[in-house]
Amino acid sequence: MLPTVVMQRAREEFLDWHGTGLSVMELGHRTPEFIGIAEQAEANLREILSIPDNFAVLFLQGGATSQFSMVPLNLTAPGDRVDALYTGLWSGKALKEAGRYCSVSVAASSEHNHFTAIPNTSDWQLSANARYVYFTDNETVHGMEFQQTPKTGEVPLVSDMTSNFLTRPIDFSAYGLIFAGAQKNLGPAGLTLVIVREDLLGNARQDIPRLYDYAFNAKERSMANTPPTFCWYMAGLVLQWIKQEGGIPVMEQRAIARSSKLYQLIDASEFFSNPVTTGSRSRMNIPFLLRDESLNNTFLKEAKSHGLVALAGHRSVGGMRASLYNAMPEAGVDCLAGFMADFERRYG
Repeated sequence: MLPTVVMQRAREEFLDWHGTGLSVMELGHRTPEFIGIAEQAEANLREILSIPDNFAVLFLQGGATSQFSMVPLNLTAPGDRVDALYTGLWSGKALKEAGRYCSVSVAASSEHNHFTAIPNTSDWQLSANARYVYFTDNETVHGMEFQQTPKTGEVPLVSDMTSNFLTRPIDFSAYGLIFAGAQKNLGPAGLTLVIVREDLLGNARQDIPRLYDYAFNAKERSMANTPPTFCWYMAGLVLQWIKQEGGIPVMEQRAIARSSKLYQLIDASEFFSNPVTTGSRSRMNIPFLLRDESLNNTFLKEAKSHGLVALAGHRSVGGMRASLYNAMPEAGVDCLAGFMADFERRYG
């Protein structure tokens, strides 16, 4: 979901951006006009997240999935070891892909509890010689989210933050690299953010395409080839909106309020249930099951008639899933909660 005011502004500027007589979609990526858009977006992102000066910010393409390959190709040599925390579908895909390029050690896994709880830190088996520790901060499919930044000593963290990016502060001192697809909290699909510590640049393998080299992209200011200009522009508008709304503290407060309201309804119900343990629950993605699964299609059909869409759970887990990203107003949660309560009264 995108903020309504952002879409309205994009509509107003669509045919004529700032009196140029051109749409942003028609601006050349090396024109002063677009370079201004790009630089302002990066400046706002750095301000909003308090990104230190020794981190490069890259606006790339290929989706977050492309980073499953780019991270090990840039940060490891053949034979190097990395640690991974296996907590759901997306971390599983990432560690499998990384295994094509380096040795991956699963330091902790939630597979034994069917991905319903983040592994207890006392059970983690971290390697002293790991190049980095990889984890997915928020697992969209299973509805789990790390509540604290993992502690890995001197070994830098690498995290996929696609689904909870810009929803809470980030302690950059613990991280070597963060990446996020834009399509959850930053803008439309097509743009991928990479925030990487500069001392990690310049270590890419020699036989990879140059467009996969973080150092090359940093040197070219993310414009080694034509970037997704309209997506970059939209992300810039979203970042302006976040600033105007009060920044990360407000986004975090709203995320807690939205998710708490829905979890309270589910936990008080005998008709709906959430499988994730309390200390591992996501603020972004809330899966829930109906006591009678034969009512699933009825629930989705009636929900749609109330303007409530995209509630079907991932095919691998079934049930329902409510995604509560930054642009979702609390009124949207109220609407869903009201519908769920009424559905339970009628079918429970």
